[in-house]
Amino acid sequence: MAVYAVGDLQGCLKPLQCLLERVAFDPAQDQLWLVGDLVNRGPQSLETLRFLYSIRHALTCVLGNHDLHLLAVAHNIERLKKGDTLREIIDAPDATDLLDWLRQQKLLHYDEARNTALVHAGIPPQWSIGKALKRAAEVEEALRDDARLPLFLDGMYGNEPAKWDKDLHGVTRLRVITNYLTRMRFCTADGTLDLKSKEGLDSAPPGYAPWFSHKQRKTREQRIIFGHWAALEGQCQEPNVIALDTGCVWGARMTLINIDSDERHSCDCKEPA
Repeated sequence: MAVYAVGDLQGCLKPLQCLLERVAFDPAQDQLWLVGDLVNRGPQSLETLRFLYSIRHALTCVLGNHDLHLLAVAHNIERLKKGDTLREIIDAPDATDLLDWLRQQKLLHYDEARNTALVHAGIPPQWSIGKALKRAAEVEEALRDDARLPLFLDGMYGNEPAKWDKDLHGVTRLRVITNYLTRMRFCTADGTLDLKSKEGLDSAPPGYAPWFSHKQRKTREQRIIFGHWAALEGQCQEPNVIALDTGCVWGARMTLINIDSDERHSCDCKEPA
């Protein structure tokens, strides 16, 4: 059995299929880890989600900000943005099955045997892996609760509060957790977020740095696989930190890694959104 992880799909099915063919992926025995942002902006969001659903027994998936946005749009179509490629999912006859499956997925996965975490954006420097798993579970519970889901989806948008506080409660608490795990790029050592800067490492505002670079980060002993940050182009020199978003939806490439051997494969993406 081989275990692979792949970067942000964003509705780009053909490059994913290219990668799976390249490694002779067999869903009957291999496992595929998805770093989130399965849909949106790409040309085949519905087809991508259907394909993943068909091999769901072979997947370990964490949610990205675009996946959460899809759930919010399904709840309130007025949240649909001009550049979104999500309407085809909402209107599909199998939308209920696809969306119900999506909201059962995690925000953070940790493989204890491999000492490896899978997350869309990152883990803030002040959280240990144990704390991060507990906080992620709070959001996961809200996503799976029919009664709480609408309140969370309506309240998850926004950049404030910019920093975690254990005394936060309700949807405000869930929003900060969600922003850390699905939207973070730059933060301070104490976890104060800047969610406006989206370019490369040299675009950090004064006093801020990439989340993974802080010396006192409490997850330095774990390997972390993340996506979300296409401007990094898959380049991260930090030990035990693997960046997998290589900008497929922008016409660059999609990247897959064998988690145990570190062997990488890439397929070009020639259909930019």
